[in-house]
Amino acid sequence: MLRSKVEGNYPVDCLYTTIHTPIKTEKLHHLYLVDTGLLGRGRFAVVRRCTEKATGREFAAKFLKKRRRGKDCRAEIIHEIAVLEMAKSHPHIVDLHEVYETSNEMILVLEYAAGGEMFSLCAPDKNDNISERQIIRLLRQIIEGVKFLHENHVVHLDLKLQNILLSSLEPPGDIKIVDFGMSRKLGNCEIREIMGTTEYLAPEVLNYEPITTSTDIWSIGVICYMLLTGESPFAGIDNQETYLNISQLNVDYSEETFASVSQDAVDFIKSILVKNPQDRATAEDCLAHPWLHQDEPHLSCLQSLYNTHSEENVNRSNNFKLKCGCNKMNKDRKEDKENIQEDGVTAIKRFRFDTTHQQHFFI
Repeated sequence: MLRSKVEGNYPVDCLYTTIHTPIKTEKLHHLYLVDTGLLGRGRFAVVRRCTEKATGREFAAKFLKKRRRGKDCRAEIIHEIAVLEMAKSHPHIVDLHEVYETSNEMILVLEYAAGGEMFSLCAPDKNDNISERQIIRLLRQIIEGVKFLHENHVVHLDLKLQNILLSSLEPPGDIKIVDFGMSRKLGNCEIREIMGTTEYLAPEVLNYEPITTSTDIWSIGVICYMLLTGESPFAGIDNQETYLNISQLNVDYSEETFASVSQDAVDFIKSILVKNPQDRATAEDCLAHPWLHQDEPHLSCLQSLYNTHSEENVNRSNNFKLKCGCNKMNKDRKEDKENIQEDGVTAIKRFRFDTTHQQHFFI
């Protein structure tokens, strides 16, 4: 399986251009002790843990190159800062502390999430430690963060397990959505580009159709599938096979794959992994789904309201059966996951658990 990242070229109207955070020019190491080891690495950025000398507080310093592929990309970094400023009040979006600039790069000093990437929850040694109820709690937090972005006319466009951090790992803490380098504002521009991480791409992205908030929702469906099954729904042996699986909506909903998962959870995924963006559930729809409210009283009333909504939007979702259950990922999954075609109409696409990806930030 290839987990590659593709980037598009955006009109400037899709970027925020004004920020309020002061850009400091002092040397970062004068004010912070910066670890030599990396929390994460990308083509144009690295992330290191740092400690503020004056307070002893830990942060994550994201070093971003201003020039990429021979082009000045400072405007994109300013946009990322602006989005973080806009989301500063939200508990499930990473907090921006300070910004520094040198001749070659900009440095974002960000909130540090000690639990690391959510991706680590899918590793075999964690598969007995996370229940369906815990997954529900984490997904609600993700969707609440995404709903906030969408209400402010921002799309993330690279939602994935590596871009969602945990405040603690055991037990899983609260989530923080990170990496807004590919995010864009909606309204005055139309985005028709292939962007994001391959196995999370929505069909409309591959078809060069306009990108909307529904594109982020599709990625949430992929994340949910991965957390519940430990498998990637669309990943093939190469990018072309992955694109084909996405375009043909080739998803395995077999009883074997979802043996220990509630029917409500399956219905939730099916309401999201819908090819037509207009028929896909919105963030608000997702938060109203009965599966995300199994710990709350008066669930029957909520389901009644949701089913009424569903009748008005038949293509968005099916009627839901309330059936509780806990997720227990298959215990016989091996450490090295290869994408081997298996018998049956739909082949199961598996993770390759690469420990190099299990960092606090994946840029």
